[in-house]
Amino acid sequence: MNLKEKLQAGKFIVTSEIGPPKGIETRTLLEDAELIRNKVDGINVTDLQSSVMRLGSLAVCLLLKQSGFEPIFQLTCRDRNRLALQSDLLSAAALGIENVLVLTGDHPTLGDHPEAKPVFDLDSVQLLKAARGLESGVDMNGNKLTGALPRFCLGAVVNPGSDPLEPQIIKMEKKVSVGAEFFQTQAVYDLKTFESFISKVKHLKVPVIAGIVLLKSSGMAKYMNKSIPGVFVPDDLIEEMDRAGDKAAKSVEIAARFIKELRSMCQGIHIMPIGWDKVVPRVIEASGL
Repeated sequence: MNLKEKLQAGKFIVTSEIGPPKGIETRTLLEDAELIRNKVDGINVTDLQSSVMRLGSLAVCLLLKQSGFEPIFQLTCRDRNRLALQSDLLSAAALGIENVLVLTGDHPTLGDHPEAKPVFDLDSVQLLKAARGLESGVDMNGNKLTGALPRFCLGAVVNPGSDPLEPQIIKMEKKVSVGAEFFQTQAVYDLKTFESFISKVKHLKVPVIAGIVLLKSSGMAKYMNKSIPGVFVPDDLIEEMDRAGDKAAKSVEIAARFIKELRSMCQGIHIMPIGWDKVVPRVIEASGL
């Protein structure tokens, strides 16, 4: 079964993430992907994550597809106008890449080209709607497509730790109304907050895949607390990382612990290794996924 079929069947989903390199050497990336072959249901490919210029998500998705993996094409609104966004959706479909995760994207000032001009012609809700329009055979201006029509499995993102949470839920409802089939969340470190979030979105009847970011150090945790809205790493976890001699082993232990708790609350886990791709198989094994 492909990702769409698994979601519809109610299967518990496991996805991971790969960040394209800042260059064209893809051997290491593909070697890291081999480590999780048959262990995950899909591999997200980030789209200029943190607004840092890298190899394109679509190119890496194609390489993964050709190697027998199930890629999830991340597509941000930051860098493209509606012409380019719709064109990239058609390009993905023509290459057999149907899984698309739609995001607004980080502002360029946060990346390595802070002078770059942002586009943000569409937001994530509008892009989801545009993708569904393409499936029905028309572009955003009502112009008809020719030949075979694209088919997508559309995902979106949500931050369950936002305060206030209501705007996130309202936007989530809008995304579902225009075609979002699943949601991947921002990093979850507070189980009670996540459980409360899940109880408030049950009416949407859409799969939620909880995000797990692998902690590398106490410094990383403190940085996320300071810089990423809606993400809070509790002090006890920061202390655990600070005391750990083997940071990778402790990170695996913490991630596995959270995954075991989260399994009963959602329909999947999304592991974000942030460069620690080789650690992902250990997390999967330790958590019993």
